[in-house]
Amino acid sequence: ILARVVDTYRRIRNTLKFLLANVSDFDPAVDAVPLEQMLEIDRYALSRAAQLQSDILEHYEVYEFHPVVAKLQIYCSEDLGSFYLDILKDRLYTTAPKSLARRSAQTALWQITQAMLRWMAPFLSFTAEEAWAVLGQAGKTPSATRESIFMDTYVALAQVDAALLAKWSRIRELRDTVNKEIEVLRADGKLGSSLQAKVALTVGPDDHALLASLGEDLKFVFITSVIDLRAGDALAIQVSPSTGVKCERCWHYRDDVGVDAVHPTLCGRCTSNLFGAGETRTVA
Repeated sequence: ILARVVDTYRRIRNTLKFLLANVSDFDPAVDAVPLEQMLEIDRYALSRAAQLQSDILEHYEVYEFHPVVAKLQIYCSEDLGSFYLDILKDRLYTTAPKSLARRSAQTALWQITQAMLRWMAPFLSFTAEEAWAVLGQAGKTPSATRESIFMDTYVALAQVDAALLAKWSRIRELRDTVNKEIEVLRADGKLGSSLQAKVALTVGPDDHALLASLGEDLKFVFITSVIDLRAGDALAIQVSPSTGVKCERCWHYRDDVGVDAVHPTLCGRCTSNLFGAGETRTVA
């Protein structure tokens, strides 16, 4: 029992540490991106957070703490750790520091952090207060409530977008299916990370339209270097090792590594993000 409690606490605390670390250079008063300008996956993440907050507040209204603990742990593990944050790392670490793509991600992370601190405060009071103090020292908490998180109220998140939640729920299902096929090759020692995988994904008309709407960002959602989307009658997945060269910065396997002779170990995307106009991201 104690081991499970420790594991739950560690999961929530480690997620919080990741969130705080990745908004450390973010000033919400200056850097926040309006909801309508945010990338689609970031808007999905905020909608999912709003959905969870609605559930959590219903439990708190009747003093049900245990379901909140369970739901928050699952949220940190599955919604954030295994999906959203996993996808977000490439954008946070490889795009230009002040680019729209990165600031959009940080805007979502900031709102999730603020909401999550309030969700956990009733049962992880000391941890919530510790994080609140860290934000306070950086001048990122309201002066009126800087003394304690318990002086503040819950965050007003954007309304739940049911259509967006349904769309991304299906995308997550397809991604999980592809990941299972990638894991088969990893278990056989034919692949290292999923970024080394080249995926040919055949799906039915509805799923094809869904995935095609992600455009060039599809590979970032599936965390592969290459994904070839095809229309067909039934789901079919073919996974093979990429023949591209690994970029030492973003770790993607690409054919344009060394395209700039001045930076022979970088891909064209990283060269642009570091020294040029930077890549354009619209979805993820």
